[in-house]
Amino acid sequence: MKNILVSGLINIETTASVNSFPIEYQSIDYNFFGVNSMPSGVGLNLASALTTLGDKVSLLSICGNDTLGSVIKQELKNRNISSKHILSILSQTPQSVVLYDKNGKRQIICDLKDAQETTYNIDIFKTEAKNCDCLCLCNINFSREMLPIAKELNKLIVTDVHVISSLDDEYNRDFIQYADILFMSNENLGNAKSFVKETAKRFGNSIIVVGMGSQGSLLYTKSDDSFTELPIYKTRKAFNTIGAGDALLSAFTHFYINGCSPKDSLKLASIFASYKIGDKSASSGFLTEQELLKLAENI
Repeated sequence: MKNILVSGLINIETTASVNSFPIEYQSIDYNFFGVNSMPSGVGLNLASALTTLGDKVSLLSICGNDTLGSVIKQELKNRNISSKHILSILSQTPQSVVLYDKNGKRQIICDLKDAQETTYNIDIFKTEAKNCDCLCLCNINFSREMLPIAKELNKLIVTDVHVISSLDDEYNRDFIQYADILFMSNENLGNAKSFVKETAKRFGNSIIVVGMGSQGSLLYTKSDDSFTELPIYKTRKAFNTIGAGDALLSAFTHFYINGCSPKDSLKLASIFASYKIGDKSASSGFLTEQELLKLAENI
């Protein structure tokens, strides 16, 4: 068991299935069991996945001192994740709405409330970080101040900048610069290999993983300056692709810090993510390590 710190957003997520995009206007659509709400957000997704895989997680986040904040803390308790460091300091708890169709397309409407203007208690972070083997610092503003401190502590930093198109992205530059292990989506990259090469050259990241959607994933390792392409794995029918990237990062981190090679870690993470997207919510559908390894035996 490894100790992993996760700093990231927690919100209440409402998912709704739609027939197709663009959505045709109608005043009401009766969609029985097609709308679901539960706590989610990148921070909770990572913490839930890592906990299910067997790691000990210290989760740092913020929410509102409101009903939705109470719902989040109760859900964390249900998942055996401590809410000790979930600070109720926002005016309201963030929310998101995810519309998705049967082909995997989705539209996310995210309302962060005042999360981007609120800072986290850095003393709590310093105390928790010292005892952790790895720090997953999500690209939310309250994690930004943690980056240079994590580097000073010589901790392994993992982050995901999601959809980017430029290394001069002002918002994500700090996260790219400090990450030892960097995840991103290929959605707006153009030539993914060229983009990754330039990223590694400029920032020196040890490992870069690009989620390629239906094309699988791309792995770059600095140690041998090499690329590895992995296919997509189909373990069960895909229901909702939201949270696939979080699942990929979680499982990769789990296996990598437990001694697996980057390639083996990514293969297992890809299988883990493929199974996860058979669930409705971004924060559920996770396999245990034993379940995952058994499933991987036949792939």
